[in-house]
Amino acid sequence: MAVSAPALHHALLDIAGAAHVLRDPGALVPYAVDGMVPSAVVRPGAADEVSRVLALATAEKLAVVPRGAGTGLGLGNPPRRLDLVLELGRLTAVRDYVPEDMVATVEAGLTLGALAAQLASHRQMLALDPPGGEPRTIGGVLAAHASGPRRFRYGTGRDLLLGARFVQADGTITWGGAKVVKSVTGYDVPKLLVGSLGTLGVLVEATLRLHPMPPESRSWQLGFSSAEAARDFLAALLDSPLQPDRVALLDVGALRAVGLTPDPIALLVSISSVAEAVQAQGGTLAQLAAGHGGRRDLLAESIWSGLGPAVAGSILLRAAFEPRRLLDWAAQARSLAARVGAEIALLGQPGHGVLQVSLEAEDGGRLGREMLLPLRQAIEAEGGSLVVERGPARLKSECEAWGSINLDLLTIMKRIKGEFDPGDVLSPGRFVGGL
Repeated sequence: MAVSAPALHHALLDIAGAAHVLRDPGALVPYAVDGMVPSAVVRPGAADEVSRVLALATAEKLAVVPRGAGTGLGLGNPPRRLDLVLELGRLTAVRDYVPEDMVATVEAGLTLGALAAQLASHRQMLALDPPGGEPRTIGGVLAAHASGPRRFRYGTGRDLLLGARFVQADGTITWGGAKVVKSVTGYDVPKLLVGSLGTLGVLVEATLRLHPMPPESRSWQLGFSSAEAARDFLAALLDSPLQPDRVALLDVGALRAVGLTPDPIALLVSISSVAEAVQAQGGTLAQLAAGHGGRRDLLAESIWSGLGPAVAGSILLRAAFEPRRLLDWAAQARSLAARVGAEIALLGQPGHGVLQVSLEAEDGGRLGREMLLPLRQAIEAEGGSLVVERGPARLKSECEAWGSINLDLLTIMKRIKGEFDPGDVLSPGRFVGGL
């Protein structure tokens, strides 16, 4: 049903107010999802308004895509249909913060940067740091299951989300999880929402596990002249008693993008602890790097919040595989990118086998056929995956954003989707297998 129907428009105005419902065609263009422009954007100011919007959407059979800051909307397949964009940027409250328990309950539209500023007064942090993530909203980061270098020590959103309040497609507001660590009984529904891309429910509130901010932290660039030297050093680092909290691999393209010395390949490493431990471990790190021909340069701590340009290409792929294969797949990606004439920058997470491949190419079709698909096929043959995190709709239509999926698993996922969203209201078609 068209959102332009006067009665429906008046209903949205009644829910969110005239200032928070957009229908002007020019104003709607920035809210397009994979080129598909919605008929309206509504910006609810509270969970009950989200509930009323979704209840209305279900009754009118509208397709709704939730949106945070919009920085992660490139993830997923193009939607099968789109009527409403549900923008959650007005939900920015910190509902509850108990520093003694290191737990905070926040609304989904709060950005990572705003939350970090509030936690800093108690020297605490949310250990989620996707590259370029400060403007990203908590809800968006969890829905996309985005992570960054801190994953090395602290895990991902699934490890840090304790509880969630979310709105189901029919408008039902549901709470799941807990407000303390390790107290969930029954199915852990909140963790099911992480990475679901808003296809099961709209997250409006999250209870998050926090960590103390280390008293001292130092970071270094360890540059190597060859992938072999970097591989040997990385194996030695992971096998050593050193306790880095962040480790990232950057190729020359990524190093240039973030303004660092363009070594052929480099590892960024940070160590955080009390000052004496940081100094001692930093010395050991230097010796270890020198033993493998590496050069160590001290970096400003701000480098970790400045990694966004490394993955800012118009096309972004995320590959996951066995960690020991990180440098092999990095080399393969570079070789294929050179073959199709694409500019490439690589940002990897050693220890977890995650590689983000940022690309600029004039011919997206050739890149899909001659790079993306062969690379995906080879990685999937070893049990890994390759996802299109960002790219033109044509590329995702030709190559499918999520890659292959086990049919038995897809059957289970369809049942879950049908249970949470029987009317196919939430982000139809954007998730794995066209869910």
